[in-house]
Amino acid sequence: MPLDQLKQIVLETLDDMKARDVQVLDVRGKTAVTDYMIIASGTSDRHVKAIAETVAFRAKDAGETPLGAEGLAEGEWALVDLNGVVVHVMLPKVRDFYGLERLWSVPTAATAPRLTIVSA
Repeated sequence: MPLDQLKQIVLETLDDMKARDVQVLDVRGKTAVTDYMIIASGTSDRHVKAIAETVAFRAKDAGETPLGAEGLAEGEWALVDLNGVVVHVMLPKVRDFYGLERLWSVPTAATAPRLTIVSA
């Protein structure tokens, strides 16, 4: 399945499931694990689990079997690995604590500003 189509399925599912604060991070060039990380919040542990389970189900239904899912038992932070797209669904307090958006927005060596040292 084309990556853009998979990403769209995930985003539509998150919208249908009333996920909050959805962020799409393009992490190509920052990690070899995936191309996109999609981060969303749920309102309760049951909501987090339901969102993650539905994302996995709809991806599989569309022909993209998840490589794995983690955290469904606890429900504070669930992860669905769809290879080119990794979906994180978290409670807001967990999301604030880990700050994945800040972590993955750090520039890579190729895009970081160059530092020039000038001596007097």
